Amino acid sequence: MIKLEQRPQASRWWTYGSPLLALAITVLIGIVLFMLLGKDPVKGLQAFFWEPLKTTYAMGEVAMKATPLLLIALGLAVCFRSNVWNIGAEGQFVIGAVAAGGVALLADKTTGPWIVPVILLAGVLGGMVWAGIVALLRDKFNANEILVSLMLVYVGTLVLGYLVYGPWKDPMGYNFPQSKMFERVTQIPKLIEGTRLHIGTLLALLGSALLWVFLFRTKLGFAQQVGGLAPAAARYAGFSSRRALWTALLISGGCAGLAGALEVAGPIGQLTPYVPAGYGFAAIIVAFVGRLHPVGMIFSAILMSMFYIGGELAQSRLGLPKSLTGVFQGLLLFTLLACDTLIAYRLRWVSTPKGAAKGGQ
Repeated sequence: MIKLEQRPQASRWWTYGSPLLALAITVLIGIVLFMLLGKDPVKGLQAFFWEPLKTTYAMGEVAMKATPLLLIALGLAVCFRSNVWNIGAEGQFVIGAVAAGGVALLADKTTGPWIVPVILLAGVLGGMVWAGIVALLRDKFNANEILVSLMLVYVGTLVLGYLVYGPWKDPMGYNFPQSKMFERVTQIPKLIEGTRLHIGTLLALLGSALLWVFLFRTKLGFAQQVGGLAPAAARYAGFSSRRALWTALLISGGCAGLAGALEVAGPIGQLTPYVPAGYGFAAIIVAFVGRLHPVGMIFSAILMSMFYIGGELAQSRLGLPKSLTGVFQGLLLFTLLACDTLIAYRLRWVSTPKGAAKGGQ
């Protein structure tokens, strides 16, 4: 029979091979799902893995959707490596969008291009303030950051709803719950004409490089990781757990807030109740599939972006439910958790001795 045998040390190969195996299993399960739904699995896989990369415009859409996922995942990686479980990046994303939208609404015809960096800065600060609430409650009252950050997601969504249904509602919007469209000068500059790809993608890639330097080339980054892996050793070395908590959450909140600012001042162009797109939760999967490494998260963000676009294409072309995107995301996460068993354990075939088998009878 097959038994799990603990490895003397964790398998380095499976540390990076596990996400690939999880993706392969997810694809196989996806084929079965397409067949059960009465759809051609080849066309279904094309919608998820070929159509999003077929044209320059399609690849621009993939990169555009990958941008907020990558930015949020970068911040979450700092938290998770520091053993701080920030599950509320979606709320920080929303408040960052609200703060950025508030600044964008101040612009008029005479406003100059200087408003764009101010909008982005407002988004960063908004996300940091929202994450700072989590840090404060954890620091002063030892509140569980998982519950606090998660509950603040719903508070942030309610704040957004209050504003677009109330004070910031467009008086010329035919009673729709949305702000007025932002002035053209507030739009994030595009990278490629004819696509919606904007400079946020460059900021996300720059953030990946900066995170790599922070985690692996600075004393502060080393302290963050030691605090997460071995809190007692961190205290012995004189590293402050309190500072690590605040650093992790503020970086994470700032990244999520920046993603929110780029979203509303980029492809959306206004505040609506549909700003919460689930990026904050999907970025958790991006972070773990990317192994909490800046380079790995670039590829996992692209993959998750393809799931989003593939789900939309499968809905419009094959008549499949919109929830299929969430199904693929969930499958990828659960298969990854299962495959990660191979990092610490290996499969071993153990033959039962004939005498023992007879004795058991």
